[in-house]
Amino acid sequence: MLLKILILIVFVAMLASLAAGVGFLLKDDSHSRRLLVSLKIRVALAALLLALLAYGFATGTIG
Repeated sequence: MLLKILILIVFVAMLASLAAGVGFLLKDDSHSRRLLVSLKIRVALAALLLALLAYGFATGTIG
């Protein structure tokens, strides 16, 4: 059950990072690096999500 909660938290954090990135894209100027930082965070969260899913399937917790 803890693994499923962690997966849900990471997924919601990815959605929040996506929404922040859209906001930064729409209202920041061209010299702002916040969009790039948001993308880096989203990629790291996606890698973490894939690792959690792989662990869950490998151990049989998810299935």
